[in-house]
Amino acid sequence: MHPHDYSSGQIGPDPMSPFPIAGHKRVGFLKPLIRNPLIEVGDYSYYDDPEGPEHFEERNVLYHFDFLGDRLIIGKFCAIATGTRFIMNGANHDMRGFSSYPFGVMGGGWQEGFDLDGYREQSRGDTIIGDDVWIGREATILPGVAIGSGAIVAAGAIVSRDVPSYGMVAGNPAELIRLRFEEEIVDRLLALSWWDWSPELISKHREAIQGCNIEALQAATCALS
Repeated sequence: MHPHDYSSGQIGPDPMSPFPIAGHKRVGFLKPLIRNPLIEVGDYSYYDDPEGPEHFEERNVLYHFDFLGDRLIIGKFCAIATGTRFIMNGANHDMRGFSSYPFGVMGGGWQEGFDLDGYREQSRGDTIIGDDVWIGREATILPGVAIGSGAIVAAGAIVSRDVPSYGMVAGNPAELIRLRFEEEIVDRLLALSWWDWSPELISKHREAIQGCNIEALQAATCALS
């Protein structure tokens, strides 16, 4: 049983409801739609696609093979636009030899001697998206990238390296344009981590979150201590 009473209509939508916007099934909360144990998505993070967010696993998370074990971790309150692609480590070819051709998976005897453990060691690790991240349309996130909380990824960006919290990146390869706020504000926002608050507290202080009232957010946490 969920500890929060979403039926009151005062604390936002139920994060376990796959389609939070009535009559608008192109937007879906991913957490209740995900079945792959190697994909983890936080509350309220959504994917927007006219063909249906329920196809996110198979259409948007590519080359994600169980035998490699790499994970896609997406935080809370992320907004993911149509056509975003997460390229996982299974897309990488073995580059230790003279050829990068995948002989080992083609069969016909070529699989003999394939060094699976050595191939796994080339993995770039998990792909981690922080909380409150906005990823624009047709962006591509490459294997092992970490995108910090509060970051914005422009439409069409190819993200091949880590993005700092509250950074804005664009281009191919994606480059940091600027931080959204001064570093002192970024540090305070990360310390506050409003996305981890209860739905009741978020709803109470939603205007401060939507605005730029850092002092009001700070006061909210002080009241809790």
